[in-house]
Amino acid sequence: MTEEAKLPLHEIFYCSTLAQGLPPGTVGLIASRARAYNALHGITGLLVFDGLRFCQHLEGPPDAIGTLMQRIGKDPRHVGVRVLHEAPLAVRRYSGFGMGLAECEGPDLMAGVHALHGEKALRHFLALLPSFDING
Repeated sequence: MTEEAKLPLHEIFYCSTLAQGLPPGTVGLIASRARAYNALHGITGLLVFDGLRFCQHLEGPPDAIGTLMQRIGKDPRHVGVRVLHEAPLAVRRYSGFGMGLAECEGPDLMAGVHALHGEKALRHFLALLPSFDING
């Protein structure tokens, strides 16, 4: 068993909105910096952006996830950050890549996720995964 496999895992799923006046290209910069930061801290996940809204599912060590969420909450590029689901996690869902980025067409998919809360929101998001073109 690897050292990482012994560490407890935590997951958090949140949604936010791109701050007004920022170009959508800002998302590429967010993702590239997130990949480097998350790799250093054992965090994996997926960020989905629909041109206006973010939905991000993160997994990793509880302390690292907590610190990252504090950073995200203070990031002026995100507004209306809402944690929809948070829980201990037995096994990583995103072991195939560190930090995936998917941009989806039109606002309808993410609007549906934003309207939900708790495990129902996460299940809805996970059900959409096959429809995303994920860049990892």
